[in-house]
Amino acid sequence: MTDEIKKDFYGLGIAPGILEVLNKLHFTVPTPIQEQSIPSALSGKDLMGIAQTGTGKTLAFGIPLIQRVLNGKSMGLVIAPTRELALQIDETLRKVGVPLNLRTAVLIGGESIGRQMRDLHRSPQIVIGTPGRILDHMEQRTLSLNKVSVLVLDEADRMLDMGFAPQLKRILSVLPRERQTMLFSATMPEQIIAITKTYLKLPIRVEIARSGTTAQDVTQELFFVSQSDKPRLLEKILQEYRGSVLVFSRTKHAARKIAGLIRALGHSSAEIHSNRSLGQRKEALEGFKTGRYRVLVATDIAARGIDVTNIELVLNYDLPENPEDYVHRIGRTGRAGGKGHAMSFARPNQTGDVRSIERLIRTVLPVSKMPTLPPPLPGQLQIERFENNFPSHLRKGGFRPRRAGGSSRFGERRVPPRPKFFKK
Repeated sequence: MTDEIKKDFYGLGIAPGILEVLNKLHFTVPTPIQEQSIPSALSGKDLMGIAQTGTGKTLAFGIPLIQRVLNGKSMGLVIAPTRELALQIDETLRKVGVPLNLRTAVLIGGESIGRQMRDLHRSPQIVIGTPGRILDHMEQRTLSLNKVSVLVLDEADRMLDMGFAPQLKRILSVLPRERQTMLFSATMPEQIIAITKTYLKLPIRVEIARSGTTAQDVTQELFFVSQSDKPRLLEKILQEYRGSVLVFSRTKHAARKIAGLIRALGHSSAEIHSNRSLGQRKEALEGFKTGRYRVLVATDIAARGIDVTNIELVLNYDLPENPEDYVHRIGRTGRAGGKGHAMSFARPNQTGDVRSIERLIRTVLPVSKMPTLPPPLPGQLQIERFENNFPSHLRKGGFRPRRAGGSSRFGERRVPPRPKFFKK
């Protein structure tokens, strides 16, 4: 074992077998969140970890979790907000745990429940899942949480943003009271503070950076641009940046149209949003990792579930609905100490949204001058023509009104509603 491993990982309380696996995986130096979290977590104390994305949080709770479940008949439960993040956590835990005969099960929507039941029948030591699917298995009595000794809430703030508070409360209500709880979050809204007071016992707080801190080596840039000029500015940027680009849109409809525009411009592109099946989302992410797709277009469902190193540019085609999501979006580049660049498009009437982001990150976003734009493509897609004409108070959620039959308010033809007792 290398001297570096002896210097950095020895003394944290990690078992020799796990140290050997870490050495083989070339995990030689713990990140700050790992170095500060692992000793407290191994001692069995409740933990609240605050750190920006891309800092190694998964192993910060994963190493103590693996060591705990391998030493007894207890079980670990990891709850994550999205399918992508759950799969990412499982992949990381398996790298360390499978050589030590660790068994895991992933419980997420959009995937065969039969396969998940087979995994549960093998008595996994760690279960990773999203709140909805965990509840599904609890209700079908295919999952018992009586033996859970360690609970991990990963990206807890995101789970609350996505409306999972009722599901979390139901899950937590059936867990054994005598357990260790670890909560990790990039931001600290009031709801997270309330959870820590209710469900954690005298937690150790590990804060690598204050809430809202962006990755240190990510440079940021802002363009004020009209909605109609966004496609041409996107074209210009894709001409200048030749590496991998992650584009964020606010709605799934916009993501689909942006991906189509990028393909029309001659670049390989894939999309991830809630209208895509789990298989399609896996294929898109894997293709982005391997270079089959140079550009990945995503909604905020993927802001914390994409673990891809060396993303050259994160582009906010739309500003996020919540300022906190800006931190998670741009955290997809510059991961694990690497360098990255984040760029945002803001409409001239979005100065308030920009100021909200700047207050959170305590930094003024540098505004860049608009470059000379390429001429419009013949019949170029107007990505947001619908949102331009739609009332701003309904625009955030991507709501699209439909009238019963005939055409909509904006002239789109609609299929008349079926009779109440229509039979196929």
